[in-house]
Amino acid sequence: MISKNTICLWYDGTALDAATFYAKTFPDSAVGAVHRAPGDYPAGRQGDVLTVEFTVMGIPCLGLNGGPVFKHSEAFSFQVATDDQAETDRLWNAIVGNGGEESACGWCKDKWGLSWQITPRALTAAIASPDRAAAKRAFAAMMTMRKIDIATIEAALQA
Repeated sequence: MISKNTICLWYDGTALDAATFYAKTFPDSAVGAVHRAPGDYPAGRQGDVLTVEFTVMGIPCLGLNGGPVFKHSEAFSFQVATDDQAETDRLWNAIVGNGGEESACGWCKDKWGLSWQITPRALTAAIASPDRAAAKRAFAAMMTMRKIDIATIEAALQA
């Protein structure tokens, strides 16, 4: 699975758990090779899971069990374009309901601290509308939300 460019995500011993969750939750996602440490290292022992190759919606990733030194931040996130409210709800609820937490404007964090933007295509279209007054209303509506409610965005466009 070695890709020319791979996103490396740092975990504190939970890379395989995270990769397995992503593979079960997101389409076109899978866990690939699991590599075990050939010797002791600062964050683990020989035989521990060191790295996990996986894909998230077709994007190649490597989970590195590097220990507690570095944490995920909002400076990096996966943005997931959803087609309808059912898909938005399913993905949001999977992340938040599995020990994650809600944030604002369609953002949430999974239980490993990785940020996700669950972004309905309807929202993206609304804030890019050539009717700038309608776009502003849709944007203002989004600013009040945690999980995006497509019906509210569409109503703001029409107001």
